[in-house]
Amino acid sequence: MEIERINDNTVKFYISYLDVEERGFSRDEIWFNRDKSEELFWEMMDEVNEEADFAMEGPLWIQVQAMDKGLEVTVTRAQLTKDGQKIDMPDDIEERRKMFSGEDTGVHEFDEFDPVFNDPDPKTFEYTFILSEVEELLPIAERLKYVPVETSLHHFEGKYYLYAKFDEILHSDEDVKNHVSVISEYLKTSPLTIHRLEEYGKEIFKQDALSNILHYFG
Repeated sequence: MEIERINDNTVKFYISYLDVEERGFSRDEIWFNRDKSEELFWEMMDEVNEEADFAMEGPLWIQVQAMDKGLEVTVTRAQLTKDGQKIDMPDDIEERRKMFSGEDTGVHEFDEFDPVFNDPDPKTFEYTFILSEVEELLPIAERLKYVPVETSLHHFEGKYYLYAKFDEILHSDEDVKNHVSVISEYLKTSPLTIHRLEEYGKEIFKQDALSNILHYFG
């Protein structure tokens, strides 16, 4: 895979269909199977992060061009205002959920961008955080021990991942922002979804991860 760092907020990479197949995906899967296309995308983004030092923080804008022999993908971190609001994004961004689409021949440019990184769905707010040692969760668990949040802990490819899910019935937007800010003081967010962690990772705590951390390590 060829990677080009455009600027501080934009990176472009090219992957051939041969490379796609060597990674265990078929052309049909990346065009017509959303789960597989997202799995491939995040696998590529992990590689981009390692080689180009492109931290995946905040919502991402994604543009895909289907070339004759592969895919050219441009990823831009959305600009945020001081209060955390996205700017320079289409008004109906929440309805634009397409990451890959189109035919597998010719060149296609897409103006639809998907805020695929940690953007909450209409009913729940879900986040994934990466850490190296379980003990890193202790100060978070202590500060959020009275907060009703669904958490689980997973191990995947040498790292630990904390999954946190907030319910909009119990939490306002401001509550979620404050709680996530607490976690973000100690951990970085990760693009890995809970589905990938459950399928490929090792489950440490299926539920009440923060409470269990306090019980066993506090």
